[in-house]
Amino acid sequence: MKILMIAPEPFFEPRGTPFSEYFRIKALAALGHTVDLVTYPFGQDKEIPGLRIFRCWRPPLIRAVKTGPSAAKLILDFFLFLKVLRRLFVGKYDLIHTHEEGNIMGVACQKLTGIPHLYDMHSSLVQQMDNFQFTRSRIVIRLFRIIENISLKNAAAVIVICRTLYDHAAGITAAAKLTLIENFMDDRPAASDPEKLLRLKREVNPDGKKIVMYTGTLEPYQGIPLLLDSLNFLSDDFRLVLIGGKAHQVEELGRRLQALGFTKRVLLLGQKSAAEIPYYLQTADILVSPRTLGTNIPLKIYSYLASGVPVVATDLPTHTQTVTPDLAILAAPAPGPFAAGIDLAAGPQGRKVAGQAREHCLKHYTRERYLELVAEALAKAVPAAATAKT
Repeated sequence: MKILMIAPEPFFEPRGTPFSEYFRIKALAALGHTVDLVTYPFGQDKEIPGLRIFRCWRPPLIRAVKTGPSAAKLILDFFLFLKVLRRLFVGKYDLIHTHEEGNIMGVACQKLTGIPHLYDMHSSLVQQMDNFQFTRSRIVIRLFRIIENISLKNAAAVIVICRTLYDHAAGITAAAKLTLIENFMDDRPAASDPEKLLRLKREVNPDGKKIVMYTGTLEPYQGIPLLLDSLNFLSDDFRLVLIGGKAHQVEELGRRLQALGFTKRVLLLGQKSAAEIPYYLQTADILVSPRTLGTNIPLKIYSYLASGVPVVATDLPTHTQTVTPDLAILAAPAPGPFAAGIDLAAGPQGRKVAGQAREHCLKHYTRERYLELVAEALAKAVPAAATAKT
């Protein structure tokens, strides 16, 4: 099939939804389909067979897009939709595949052309309003709820990325349209260069501490304050290493660490390339996911579990819908209990769950399974839409 994909994000950037889009495209290419991707005027081009990238116009005053809802995204989405209409006019497509708020455009395009619409639902638009503290306006939230309901009901098929999102969508539209595809794909090479690994170990741990590592964005919902507060309950034998975040977020966090007197206990490394992350994970004694808001599974959890390093995560639905006590140490989202979980992970129990998690990933999170699930979603989309049209 020839697929028009709408991605209202910077593609590619090393963060959740762009990673998911990247692996969806790779799967579609492996299944023999071609993709015309319409996306924002930001990000790194990716060379994937059958992929063409079309970027919308960038207004002069917009130089970047932050994670989550924003006024800049609303402006860019207008120009993105113009680009989408242009592609529909000059191209002939078999399927429209949308991500996040691109679902709104997908509904409109399906109504205009009759082309089947596959909605890739990475999160609830309504929940994003709270996670990113975008608005408390009941009118705006109600509008997004109406848009989400219309999109789910009108899509020929829907991909969801976690069980809680599946249950949410199934309460609005037919469960038969839904396909649950967890974001477990990761094509980053393993940490196979011993000299590089040794060098990074010296960088993060020159004095033989127990390394507690977090990788990901520094957005409020990720639970970084909880993680920092947990240090007060841990001995000086532990050092926290934080990887990720925008430059201004890293600077702001650095100032906070100085005020807390944590500059010697916390190492801020900023963003690292995707190829380096597996090496950094192997330098850690414990990997942590302290997320406190939302119900979506953090993308990093899958690479954490596959790493063979003990994982500590908050005992909340954002983790527990996939992560069980035999795969990770689950701790209450409070500084004392979370610190206790980190301490437990540094011992025999941590090594036990890390081994079990790695075996689980090797068995259940395979490339072949991922391709099967994407093919299943496509099969639901096209016949369902064809039946609806008749």
